[in-house]
Amino acid sequence: MMVGKRHPSPSGRAEPAAVPLYGFQPPVGTPYGLEVNTIEDFFAQHDDWPWSPPRPVRATFHYLIAVTEGELLHDVDHVTRTVAPGQWLWVRPGHTLCFHPPGSARGPFVLFEPDVLRPDTAHLLAPLTAHDAPAVLSPQADDAAWLQQTALQLLDEHRALGRRSLDVHHALRRSLLESLLLRLTNYSPGITPAATATADTGRIDRYVLFLDALELHFRELHQAADYAELLGCSVRTLSRAARDATGKGVRELIDERRLLEARRLLGGARWDARTVAVHLGFTDPANFGRFFRDRTGLTPAAFGAREARTDA
Repeated sequence: MMVGKRHPSPSGRAEPAAVPLYGFQPPVGTPYGLEVNTIEDFFAQHDDWPWSPPRPVRATFHYLIAVTEGELLHDVDHVTRTVAPGQWLWVRPGHTLCFHPPGSARGPFVLFEPDVLRPDTAHLLAPLTAHDAPAVLSPQADDAAWLQQTALQLLDEHRALGRRSLDVHHALRRSLLESLLLRLTNYSPGITPAATATADTGRIDRYVLFLDALELHFRELHQAADYAELLGCSVRTLSRAARDATGKGVRELIDERRLLEARRLLGGARWDARTVAVHLGFTDPANFGRFFRDRTGLTPAAFGAREARTDA
């Protein structure tokens, strides 16, 4: 079984019942936090994954799908994306996702935990692993064949478990994965490659870990101290890492992520304000109303009505 449904969060608090959280649990014998499959085999092997019936969930890991044939439909943050041949779907940790039946879609399917990537590579990939990066990537036509070939090489190496020592096997898998992702970063329109690091490497790594933690816990953890405790550092250290990377404070980044989720749920998903308030950890819907109005100039109800008129 590839995944294990996990309702309680690491903090001990329950996840929202409407959007359960799935952790990474590869098949027995699969080394480290990386699994490679194909769309068709994945669906055939995991009939307990939440597409029967389809329902929204979240995951603690990345997954990347290259469509080589057919057309794939997939919901990311309550928006249905259409992925055509030559395009790639990237779902990051913390996204709300929902599968559609794969139909005739074919192609490699890569699942990996954030810590599979080496820290220096993770920094270079930050524009691509960011929560707000595009869900559908469209590499230039000249690069699409090379990228698909690398994905197939990764699939072949993943299936070659036992052909060579475990350490060499995993090193090859990780090398192929990083090569694939770095190429995607450089060859995908709308993605700006990260510049060479100028800040302290430790702060960069800590900021990346903070982003991962934020994606998983922004619904229930709302204070800088909460994240400093999770990461085993002081609030001051975490604040410096955040300001070095973004020029913003930790609390501001937390609020921005909560606001982004609120806008998505009120707009695309058509949730009512009270439900969104509970989902985002507000103890009083009135407090959520003030939080939203102070940052957008609109009440939650007015924002939802405006989005509904725009989509009509």
